[in-house]
Amino acid sequence: MSTPVDDPLSRERSHLSASRSALRAMREDVEALDITDVTANWVNAEVLARQIEERIKALADLSDTPLFFGRLDYLHAPGAEQAEGADGERFYIGRRHVHDHDGDPMVIDWRAPVSQPFYRASKKDPMDVALRRRFGYTRGDITAYEDEHLSDPAEASRTSKLLQQEIERPRVGPMRDIVATIQPEQDEIVRSGLSGTVCVQGGPGTGKTAVGLHRVAYLLYAHRERLARTGTLVIGPNRSFLHYIEQVLPALGELAVQQATVDDLVAHVEIKGTDDATAAVVKGDARLARVLRRALYAHVTMPTEPVVVVRGSRRWRVPAYELEELVRELLDRDIRYGAAREALPQRIAHAVLVQMERSGEAPDDRVQDAVARNSAVKAAVKAAWPAVDPVKLVLRLLSDAEFLAVHAEGILDEDEQKAILWAKPARSVKSAKWSAADAVLIDEATDLIQRTHSLGHVVLDEAQDLSPMQYRAVGRRCTTGSATVLGDLAQGTTPWATRGWQEALTHLGKPEALVEELTAGFRVPTDVITYASRLLPHIAPSLTPVVSIRENPGHFEVRPVSGPKDVVEACRELLRHEGSTGLIAADARVPELAEALEQAGIPYLGPGEETTVDTRLTLVPASLAKGLEYDYVVLDEPRAVVDGEPDERTGLRRLYVALTRAVSGLIVTHAAELPPQLASTTLH
Repeated sequence: MSTPVDDPLSRERSHLSASRSALRAMREDVEALDITDVTANWVNAEVLARQIEERIKALADLSDTPLFFGRLDYLHAPGAEQAEGADGERFYIGRRHVHDHDGDPMVIDWRAPVSQPFYRASKKDPMDVALRRRFGYTRGDITAYEDEHLSDPAEASRTSKLLQQEIERPRVGPMRDIVATIQPEQDEIVRSGLSGTVCVQGGPGTGKTAVGLHRVAYLLYAHRERLARTGTLVIGPNRSFLHYIEQVLPALGELAVQQATVDDLVAHVEIKGTDDATAAVVKGDARLARVLRRALYAHVTMPTEPVVVVRGSRRWRVPAYELEELVRELLDRDIRYGAAREALPQRIAHAVLVQMERSGEAPDDRVQDAVARNSAVKAAVKAAWPAVDPVKLVLRLLSDAEFLAVHAEGILDEDEQKAILWAKPARSVKSAKWSAADAVLIDEATDLIQRTHSLGHVVLDEAQDLSPMQYRAVGRRCTTGSATVLGDLAQGTTPWATRGWQEALTHLGKPEALVEELTAGFRVPTDVITYASRLLPHIAPSLTPVVSIRENPGHFEVRPVSGPKDVVEACRELLRHEGSTGLIAADARVPELAEALEQAGIPYLGPGEETTVDTRLTLVPASLAKGLEYDYVVLDEPRAVVDGEPDERTGLRRLYVALTRAVSGLIVTHAAELPPQLASTTLH
């Protein structure tokens, strides 16, 4: 039996097919471009060829990803007078713009202003939308649609089934975009302006990471020229996390965003050592910036001898007091140490030129440059304002107790100084066992000497785990740009974890940033987030618990077990469901569980490795679980997760993270007694 021509689903499939053909034609047009005779030289040709290559990649059609996910039927033409009889328009909303051969739009980019009502229109404020249609897909093909008649008062409001299905759809592989499911409160953050910094406090499952990534995509759309010039950067907590999120922006057609960890940003030395918690906390304290500044500028000494410049038969003398005035003036200007050092010889040369002019000569800029390069001037500059290597400066501070004591006086007490001093001083930069916190100190010292390059926009995810000095390192990368800061105070699992966002934003150099809180949970099932939220009064009493908007309460079970074999059996049960499964355990228990999985013949991956249809289980140390998500999770031994941290609060926060990685179901297995905080049934 043939499908009726007026069947809505058939018409939408036809539009999808036509849109895919149009996208393919757009790509072929770019591929066919001949740039042989349009560039002036080979450099321009290389740049243009690279731009064309990136454009071709951006126009790729991902067969399993729907090209559009929604439709808006307006009552009136956008921008037209809303008079009776005005013709409305229909727009398909998708991941990127697609036009036909005549240039007419077939799919509108979700970031375009005309697409905004798809996310924000409601019965109370229909925004001139008569109908909002959502599409259901199976492997890239339209299989269903759902309509909301926003301007029809007779139609009751209801929860979108397709929206729920998309949120709950099993996830195998890396993180995917949420462009089809962005909620009004998320859309406000996504579309906030480039000039302002936004901090998003969001509990598990509120979509803060996705919101941050989609904000980057939106800013690149709205301010492409500016950001193409200044650059964008996404900073994540570790490589596993970055690998997990790396496909989101390319799926939205954005290929030019860099990704890095904080350690990548400050990689001035090879990391060979670690700090104990006490030393790491002191090294991460913002007071160390003052210590470093003191130690650096202590190298500046006031001149006590004049400079005598010989040119031909004439000798020009700049007295010591005048040299001292020049040095003090540069100190008072508070410019970078290296910039001041470069300016000093020119200042001395200018003083000589003034004398030359008074004697009747007419020197020009070439004479001033020659005087600045004079050996006597160079010697004076070297004595008064010597070059300083930032790595050697930090090496001396951490190795030389007397040097540290002089420059930390009144800033760090004796115990704090002892905590950061190396027990065995390193003999050289190369032999030193630098820690991650040391590298941040070197980055601070480097910036004191020479300004760090600033980007147009930086996204900082899992920000609650950064130290004040790490915030300063990130802030240096966006001094002239803006930032999106994402995090959850309840998930802070470092001894130096952020106590409050205002303090963190001040260290970042963005004290005026707007702080938004997301409390609606789209990912974590109701039963799971309710159980995990029992920990909130003990780890972050000021935060509002996440309320899941999922209709499906999810699978949840707390199961006593006798050993690893029972844990493996729980994994086997969950693997019978579609989607991914994570086995999360205290770091110390991972080897034992790995052995049990191997004996049972169950293949597994490490965090950051991409799941496949055949291998859907990931064994995750609790220390690496943050930011990751799985359809189903087995959480092994909550007590061991807590005990694996240096203090109880940090341990409970680590447990909170581990409990909230599941999208559809969670089994908590335990042979030991559960932490008493999980027995609580009331939230304050």
